[in-house]
Amino acid sequence: MEDRTYARLEFDKVCRRLAEHAGSPLGRELALQLKPSRDIDTVLARQAETTQARELMRFEPGAEFGGWHDIRGEIERLQRNALLTAEELFAVGETLAASRRIKGFLTERKDRYPALAEIARGLVDLPEIERAILSAVLPGGEIADNATPQLARIRRSMSSAQARVKERLNSIIRSPEKQKYLQEPIYTIRGDRYVVPVKQEYKGQIPGIVHDQSASGATLFIEPMGVVEANNEVRRLMAEEKQEIQRILTDLSSMAAGVAEELGYCLHSLGHLDFVLAKARYSRRLDAWQPKIIKDTKINIKKARHPLLTGKVVPVDIQLGEDFNTLVITGPNTGGKTVTLKTVGLMVLMTQAGLHIPAEGSSEMGIFNQVFADIGDEQSIEQSLSTFSSHMSSIINIINRAGAGSLVLLDELGSGTDPTEGAALAQAILHYLHSNNVCTIATTHYSELKNFAYAHRGVENASVEFDSETLQPTYRLLIGKPGRSNAFEIAARLGLPKELVEKARGYMTEEQIQVADLMEQLERTQQQAEAERRQAQKLRQESEELKQRYKKLEQQLTSRKEDILEKAREEARSIIKKAREESEAVIKELREKLARQSAREREEAIKKARENLYNLQDKTVNKRIKKAARQHQPPAKLQPGDEVFLPRYNQKGYVLEIGDNNQVLVQAGILKITVPRDELQPVKESKGETGKTQVGSLIMNKAREIKSSLDMRGMTAEEALLAMEKYLDDAYLSGLKQVNLIHGKGTGALRAAVQRELKGHPRVKKYRLGEAGEGGAGVTVVELK
Repeated sequence: MEDRTYARLEFDKVCRRLAEHAGSPLGRELALQLKPSRDIDTVLARQAETTQARELMRFEPGAEFGGWHDIRGEIERLQRNALLTAEELFAVGETLAASRRIKGFLTERKDRYPALAEIARGLVDLPEIERAILSAVLPGGEIADNATPQLARIRRSMSSAQARVKERLNSIIRSPEKQKYLQEPIYTIRGDRYVVPVKQEYKGQIPGIVHDQSASGATLFIEPMGVVEANNEVRRLMAEEKQEIQRILTDLSSMAAGVAEELGYCLHSLGHLDFVLAKARYSRRLDAWQPKIIKDTKINIKKARHPLLTGKVVPVDIQLGEDFNTLVITGPNTGGKTVTLKTVGLMVLMTQAGLHIPAEGSSEMGIFNQVFADIGDEQSIEQSLSTFSSHMSSIINIINRAGAGSLVLLDELGSGTDPTEGAALAQAILHYLHSNNVCTIATTHYSELKNFAYAHRGVENASVEFDSETLQPTYRLLIGKPGRSNAFEIAARLGLPKELVEKARGYMTEEQIQVADLMEQLERTQQQAEAERRQAQKLRQESEELKQRYKKLEQQLTSRKEDILEKAREEARSIIKKAREESEAVIKELREKLARQSAREREEAIKKARENLYNLQDKTVNKRIKKAARQHQPPAKLQPGDEVFLPRYNQKGYVLEIGDNNQVLVQAGILKITVPRDELQPVKESKGETGKTQVGSLIMNKAREIKSSLDMRGMTAEEALLAMEKYLDDAYLSGLKQVNLIHGKGTGALRAAVQRELKGHPRVKKYRLGEAGEGGAGVTVVELK
């Protein structure tokens, strides 16, 4: 497709908007270079990437795809075996870490996001090189002390040497005898050597080497002779440190150079993934959706909105290629004809570029081999071309190149010249394109083209609606109905004398007047029908809202019913408690009265009294409980292991045994209770397929499988904290009293994250860093409650 087509339809602006949603230079470059494809398989693959990326953002908004760098320059230098700086190596290491993390994330979800997982296949997982770089190089490009044992030894020696120098300098600046020779009682560094500021007039009082002087010359920076040898030792160790760092950088650069080609593929895949995510973000911003892709050159766009327009945009419905392949749009100026043309063109280009379109998801889009557009005023002073000549040059190019499978968009066809000749040319051009099966949409003011649409099969009229009452366009597209210029109505509303308007009407032929009146009548009928349709749609929406309202009220009533029943159960339990207290008081009084009778007679009387009281309770209180419980049907089927609810005790339990006479043995907490089957209720949420508890079995399994330590080295902080949470739960269930969390030393970030999470953890009694035999600062020892 031609670049000027992209410019005329403003596809380049869409690409720039898309680039704003990319998170990396590579993603932005791919967005700006985006071009539509004519291959249906490529279009389907691109659309699938965008759709799956949008689903990923919807279902997993916390997914992290950043953390990598544009290391194209570093890769190019590695391919030339150049030495990278510490900062450049750190960028390579972070890119490797991000690649490993993203690859693992998408590979685990390849069934849900297969197109994104396919992109992730180009990512690399090189943990050894990643670990070597990130353990040696710290953020900011500083080399870690433990990068090598030799560097650690050098830095320990340097620290000791610097301490000796500072100790000797402190003895000088704190000496009351020598303080009077100093400008200030401090020491500083000049040329990597420690010096003291000595007053010019006392330079002979502190023997040493002068390294610098102040701008005024009043102060000399002297290295006392007593620290020269110690300073020399510091300089020697600094040179040795620099040499060791150079060796470390050389080794790391050599390791990275060995996988430079893989890094190049990885960076390309990361850029592609960022570009796909940018398409998804742009789709969400436009409220766009993937259309249904079809092989034929057809268009059926529903509720399409121009992607570059802001504010309240009137959507349009456009069809082409089914019953007709040529559409002639007529109507007044500023009615939205050009916007409609550009909207159609952009929908086609965006679809074939793999972008979602701002239209309903049920829209259908075909695949076009070429898209041509002649839109706007292209008068060229340099080439001595008028507007008409410029348009004709463009149309000639279109006619020479367009064929079956092409989409042609022509704005104000035949304008810029004599109306009669322009209309004739326009009809000839449309006839040629239509005869060659070219899908064409053209806008015009010429009435002859309306008649052309009526006279030719496969050609359809359309118009942009205009409200003659308000003299304002509605921007709605009406297919099947030609438009009017509304010149007389507009002129009269703007104040042209009525007699002039009537005089103008008199210059029209009788046939023209009849056609104009017919079109006006059709337009009014169409507007009335549309108003009635909108009213019907409004009533339907109100009925749906009313239906939802009553459904909500029904749910609230059901909820209140449950609350009332629960309150009744609570009152029943309170009555039972009170009845029991009163029964005990009666029994106590009875015991006192029967104190003089024999023990056997007393117990018999007490037993009889208890039975009477129980029967009384059963007739009054328990009947109320059963009545409330019967509001719910008992379980249709019961088997050992099923979870049930006991309204009498307001507690859940598990069925242990089903006996005769509908008696069921239930385990409720630590109690075993035998209750009638009618008093049981099913539990709404099942805890499993059989409902059987396996806590004892779970604890035994955990006890067999659990280890006394968890190794989190190589994990990100997020991965480590998730693994630690599960491990502490398992260890607690297994009865372990003490566990070791291995996080390594490194930068200390992972250790800090782990200990921050342990603070206040419900499973943790206390924690500490490991001792010498336990792993030192690389291990946190946790004592469980």
